Amino acid sequence: MASENPLLSPSALPYGLPDYASIRPEHYLPAFTAAFAEHRAEVDRITRVRSMPTFENTMVPLEESGRLLGDVARTFYAVASADGTDAIQEIEEELAPLMSAHHDGIQLDAQLYWRVKTLHDQLDELGLGAEERYLVERHFREMSHAGAGLDDEAKAQLTAINQRLSTLTTTFEKNLLADTNDLAVVFDDVSELDGLSEGELSAAAQAAADRGLDGRWVVTLTLFTGHPYLSSLTDRSSRKRLLNASRARGIRDNANDNRPVLLEIVRLRAQRARLLGYDSHAAYVTSDETAGSPDAVHTLLRRLAVPAARNARREQEALQAIIDADGDSFPLEAHDWAFYTERVRSAQYDLDTAALRPWFEAERVLQDGVFRAATELYGITFVERFDLRAYHPDTRVFEIHNADGSALGLFVLDLYTRDTKRGGAWMNSLVLQSELRGTAPIVMNNLNVSKPAPGKPTLLTLDQVTTLFHEFGHALHGLFATVTYPHFAGTNVFRDFVEFPSQVNEMWMFWPDVLTRYARHVDTDELLPTDVVDKLAASETFNQGFATSEYLAASWLDQAWHSLGADDVADDIDVEAFEAAALADIGLDNPAVPTRYSSTYFAHVFSGGYSAGYYSYIWSEVLDADTVEWFRANGGLTRQNGDRFRDRLLGVGGSKDPLEAYRDFRGRDAEIEPLLARRGLTG
Repeated sequence: MASENPLLSPSALPYGLPDYASIRPEHYLPAFTAAFAEHRAEVDRITRVRSMPTFENTMVPLEESGRLLGDVARTFYAVASADGTDAIQEIEEELAPLMSAHHDGIQLDAQLYWRVKTLHDQLDELGLGAEERYLVERHFREMSHAGAGLDDEAKAQLTAINQRLSTLTTTFEKNLLADTNDLAVVFDDVSELDGLSEGELSAAAQAAADRGLDGRWVVTLTLFTGHPYLSSLTDRSSRKRLLNASRARGIRDNANDNRPVLLEIVRLRAQRARLLGYDSHAAYVTSDETAGSPDAVHTLLRRLAVPAARNARREQEALQAIIDADGDSFPLEAHDWAFYTERVRSAQYDLDTAALRPWFEAERVLQDGVFRAATELYGITFVERFDLRAYHPDTRVFEIHNADGSALGLFVLDLYTRDTKRGGAWMNSLVLQSELRGTAPIVMNNLNVSKPAPGKPTLLTLDQVTTLFHEFGHALHGLFATVTYPHFAGTNVFRDFVEFPSQVNEMWMFWPDVLTRYARHVDTDELLPTDVVDKLAASETFNQGFATSEYLAASWLDQAWHSLGADDVADDIDVEAFEAAALADIGLDNPAVPTRYSSTYFAHVFSGGYSAGYYSYIWSEVLDADTVEWFRANGGLTRQNGDRFRDRLLGVGGSKDPLEAYRDFRGRDAEIEPLLARRGLTG
């Protein structure tokens, strides 16, 4: 089989980059079947050892096991999320319950759990190093949390729930992708898109041509509720069409209706939590995060919601004043917010962010911004490998070296949107670093930037520049983590800590020495004017009432759904009514400020890894804002600062308690005041 299936032999490409040119869809399922069997056999060899458990006869072979399965899975899921053709989606649907069953078979294995528990019970007597000790602690905690201590009947129930959930979450994502493509807005007359730039119109025309709609324009939807074009479109009806299409995803009575799917997901998660001894899924999830409990999360969200809603109302009044001054008679609605926000921004700060796109040409932002900042801070260098490619022609591969010239790993960038790619932006790993396995990291960043017509430059919005820096922060975390055991590799940290490094990396986009290198006009090479930079800094808290409110609203929806008990989820729950009640409960029910994600297209929590954990972004931002203060107080973009951040935080991966690592870096626990100031929530 290995000679016929490239997934069953180690890749001959540098760093073990999957040889996608040789991989066909029909290779995946046989490879998974073989990898499942190999992993099972490896674990069986551990549990058949007759001698008492030791670190060497239990933990080391456990960490060495599953290598083939991990390689195959990372290779496949990179494609499934970024180039999910019909054939790939069919494989993913068939694979979901198989993956779930296999994972449960390992995590719930009674003999393996006994061996790990035995080691955990005598930890103080084993004389282990810090990473080895933490490895035992985490495996024991994760297996216990997964249900390894349950009796056989409960384990059978748990496995059935997990398999059904794996199918449902895959269905949710498939429905969302289909509905997002189906609801892309088609415009017949270019005048309806007045306000868009030449590049944006080019992208819309190209999207229409790709769908066989020559002579028309198609605006594809983003993952979140809003859309970057809402700030520019002068035609109010066009703005309304675009926002209505976005909000309609998953709530139409068609094959892509996600309401029954999400209700079953919520009910099964609650049932699983009860089986595992928790009152709710939120209680189950947060018990193994830095937050510790839903109460801690709810306290933070409620603390922030009151001033955020207050600020949003003040912003709304300012927007309404602009409308009234124009002599118009309509009340501000959600689809008007971004457009009139730019009017107010222009009036208060003489700043039009939409007009800044010519200064943010994608290649320059990447090379002279994102990469250059990393070079200044960490000494790493980048060389594009034109001889390597990933799963799609749009992907690009870069080789990265440390300051001393030693090889670090590969970085893969997939910038552009397409109908087979899920929405949003994300980082994932293709190969994990591990000293035990002798592997170096390969990490990927995916974005969803509209691709212009051939020959036209790719111009980014200010938000897209932020996203590029943000996702590369995740990539740096994945590249720098230097651990012995693959369990701790890369971004394998607590969910409510994982966003912290990526948020910190955003600070460099406006750092003067970085900005002056990449923010140059695409046609004239003119620097972004100093007065514009000053205005951007002055407007840092502008519209933060809206931005904070829409994010907190989504976080609260996530908590509301996942705080339900097992007996509280009926099949006839009105999803929209539930949302309305939840938002009213926290005071974020302003119709002009819709939640960043409504339930039926909330992929983070219903098909991703953020269920009961979407709060993680603001939770991590407390650490982020405090860290930014540290960098500013200590000289900013210097190798000394970069090395400290790399060595004490990014470099430890998941091999240390994250808050302990933070204290090691910062010298104390994080304080919330810098976050409150950043978001204008003081006073």
